[in-house]
Amino acid sequence: MIKTDILIIGAGPTGLFTVFEAGLLKLKCHLIDALPQPGGQCSEIYPKKPIYDIPGFPEVLAGDLTKNLVEQGKQFEPGFTLGERAETIDKLEDGTFIVTTNKGTKHHAPVVAIAGGLGSFEPRKPGLDNLDIYEDNGLEYFIKDPEVYRNKRVVISGGGDSALDWSIFLADVASEVTLIHRRNEFRGALDSVEKVSELKNLGKINLITPAEVTELHGDGKIEALTVSKEGEEFRLETDHFIPLFGLSPKLGPIGDWGLEIEKNAIKVDNSLNYQTNIPGIFAIGDVNTYPEKLKLILCGFHEATLMCQAAYRIINPGKKYVLKYTTVSGIDGFDGSRKEAPKAVVQSIQ
Repeated sequence: MIKTDILIIGAGPTGLFTVFEAGLLKLKCHLIDALPQPGGQCSEIYPKKPIYDIPGFPEVLAGDLTKNLVEQGKQFEPGFTLGERAETIDKLEDGTFIVTTNKGTKHHAPVVAIAGGLGSFEPRKPGLDNLDIYEDNGLEYFIKDPEVYRNKRVVISGGGDSALDWSIFLADVASEVTLIHRRNEFRGALDSVEKVSELKNLGKINLITPAEVTELHGDGKIEALTVSKEGEEFRLETDHFIPLFGLSPKLGPIGDWGLEIEKNAIKVDNSLNYQTNIPGIFAIGDVNTYPEKLKLILCGFHEATLMCQAAYRIINPGKKYVLKYTTVSGIDGFDGSRKEAPKAVVQSIQ
C-alpha cells in the first residue's frame, strides 16, 4: 500500500506543478499515470513543439517545460506509479481513499487530485488483424526501456515526433531500425526530420515511404511484417514492431467513480477550490469543467495552487496556514535541501 498526503492522478504539467505547491505546504504527493514517463501530452505527443503562453517563458519546448517541472518538484521527493491506469476508488469510513490501478497497485490518501488532462491516454492502434496475439510479444505501443531493443531488428511506423525521435535514438541501440510512414512528408520537428534523413544517408535507418504495414506474422511472437508500398507488397523480417500513431484521450474508469460529468469532463466548484461533488476529490487542469473554463496549462497551475490550500485544510483540520512568499521564507525540500535568497550584509562606509 502506497501512502501519501495527496494522490495525483495524471503526471502532466498540472499534476507535476501540484507537487511543488503541495511541498510548500509540507504535503507529500504521489502520482499515477498510464504513460511510462511523466509529462503527459507534452512529453508523449509534442515534446519538441514550442509553447508561447507560459509566464516568464517567451518560448519553451513542451518537453523542456515538463523536465523543468520535474526538476522543480524533485526536492519534495514525489513518488510515481507509471505505466498504470487508475482503475477503482474506494472511500473508507474515515473519509480517506484507496485508489487501485489496473495492475493492482493500491494507493491510500486523504485527498485525491485528478489532473488527468483530457483523460487517460490509450495508444491509437493500427487496423490490423490479430493485434492481441502479438501485444507485448514483439508488438509495443510505448517504448519503456530502450535496452529491450539492444541488437534487435526494429520497425517503427508513424510520421510524428515520437516516431522520428525514437528512430533516431534506437539507431545507436538496435541492430537495424526501419521507419515506415504512409506519406513522404513528416509532421514532426524540422531538426528531427533532418536528423532521420542524415541517418538514412549514413545507412543507420531504413526509410520506407510512402508505405504501410498491412499484416503481422509470427508464431505467438512478431517475426515478420507485410509492407505495402505503392501497390506492391513485400515481407520484412523483424523482432519488434512499434506503431506510434499518437494517443487517444479517454476519461476511462474515472468516469465510473460517481463524479458529476459534463461533456467528458469533471464538473468542479471553481468559486472555491475545484472540488468535485465528492468531498476530498478535486479535479484540476484540462480534465475539469466549470463556467468560462479555459483549457490552458497556466490555468491548470492556478487551479493546482488553490486545490493544495484546500487539501491542507482537509489534512490539517483547525490548523491555519499563513501564506509566505518563497522570496522571503525560502524553500525547505524534503530531501534536506534549502533554497533562499542571499541575506543582506550590513557594512559601514568609512
